Amino acid sequence: MDNVSGDIVLYDTTLRDGSQMEDISFTLEDKLRIVSVLDSIGIAYIEGGWPGANPKDQEFFARVREVPLTNARIAAFGSTRKAGNKVSEDPVVQDLLFAATPVVTIFGKSWRLHVKEILGLSEEQNLAMIGDTVDYLKQHGKEVVYDAEHFFDGFAEDAEFALRSLDAAKKAGADWIILCDTNGGSLPWQVELATRQASSFLGGNIGIHAHNDSDLAVANSLASVLAGARQIHGTIGGIGERCGNANLISVIADLVLKMNLPVVGKEALARLRDTAAFVFELANRSLPKNMPFVGDSAFAHKAGVHVHAVRKVSRAYEHIRPDSVGNRQRILLSEQAGRSNLVEKARQYGLSVEDGDRHFSSLLSKLKEMEFAGYQFEGAEASFELLMRQALESVTPYFSLDFFRIGMGKGEEKESGYAEATVRVRVGSAFEHTAALGNGPVNALDNALRKALGTFYPEIRHISLLDYKVRVLSGTSGTASRVRVLVESTDGHRKWGTVGVSENVIEASLLALKDSIEYFLLTSGARRFEG
Repeated sequence: MDNVSGDIVLYDTTLRDGSQMEDISFTLEDKLRIVSVLDSIGIAYIEGGWPGANPKDQEFFARVREVPLTNARIAAFGSTRKAGNKVSEDPVVQDLLFAATPVVTIFGKSWRLHVKEILGLSEEQNLAMIGDTVDYLKQHGKEVVYDAEHFFDGFAEDAEFALRSLDAAKKAGADWIILCDTNGGSLPWQVELATRQASSFLGGNIGIHAHNDSDLAVANSLASVLAGARQIHGTIGGIGERCGNANLISVIADLVLKMNLPVVGKEALARLRDTAAFVFELANRSLPKNMPFVGDSAFAHKAGVHVHAVRKVSRAYEHIRPDSVGNRQRILLSEQAGRSNLVEKARQYGLSVEDGDRHFSSLLSKLKEMEFAGYQFEGAEASFELLMRQALESVTPYFSLDFFRIGMGKGEEKESGYAEATVRVRVGSAFEHTAALGNGPVNALDNALRKALGTFYPEIRHISLLDYKVRVLSGTSGTASRVRVLVESTDGHRKWGTVGVSENVIEASLLALKDSIEYFLLTSGARRFEG
């Protein structure tokens, strides 16, 4: 846009602010996988968590150093020093340094209410806490992002007080000063006015961190950009504490497609749906169908008048091209939707196919049946690739499962129970029948399956299980409800996800485990046993 100058950078806080949402919990491996995905779509800053807050975040900052990054810089989050503490001895500040991230984000107070009535401090004490902490971190070579907590509420009550707090951070050397709508109650014209004054006062390098308590976080973020903000904070899908944060998916799409601000390239833009679905699957939640731009219903048409018009001219009822954000037009109850997506996926996997390939009709029918049964392949890309390769290349599986049985018991010397799994596998013309113990039925099955197949494919010893999730697809049938199991595996060099669905959680788990081993053998080029 002509009235917007300077590059806009994206700051993702899914792994910190997003994980504070009720019923959201990412594992360590989830967080590391999400980092790679966010980096791949061009996110400039990824906030990983609060060092020292919990062991998971401590381990994350140690492990994330091993993740190769092309676009993103990792940020550790914390607060200014505590009143009365020397900054060099403040435990929160020291934890931030120990995290060894190139970027440190700290928050401080800009609302007189918090400084005077909650913390019981003078304005001078508050300004000293801000300045001391920023200066100390800069002396240690950090890029410092300063979050002015409750800025818009503070500005509305006492603008001079709020602006002086920003000035303290700027004078101490903060690289970025972020205006936070922490309570999420501001309106777009209020945000634009306050941002414009802050931008004029500071002279640049400001940003916006908006919460969604008034359902305006995206609108407030865009209004702030018009007024001078150059760093936009948000989370994938808008997850976050209370009502969530600005939905970074919508922010990106609006900036690129509506405001002509190329914050990401066309290829990254076209992966927004996949990115959102991936994060939600790891969060063990369904991607809301009505989520703008990327939800299943975003470009779905059911009303007769709409369908008639959109078949002739899609923009009659679609504000953008669905494929620009990785989505697709859906004519509800139509049998034609999805074919082009399959062709594109096949090409991504290196399969030589044409749109008219005779296999696609049957594959599309099978996919529709599987989706109706509860399968989803976001986060289970390995299962989807297997399905396509078996359909398009007539790939013969490395093994088949002939039989399995689970037994549960409790030993005399053990307080907790144990499980025993018996399996029989067929490999070529040979059979292997074996049993193994585990600390639960799924673990026992995993052990038995590996034990049986290890005779034929010893390389599967390199596979290890990273994560295991179960989602009940419908609670209407009580304990007989269908479940979806998502398994994440690794061979030490790469990671992949597989899925299984059944009314029997053990069978669903076994299907996912079976796919995991099959995918490893197929993609690692293992030699087939023909005996």
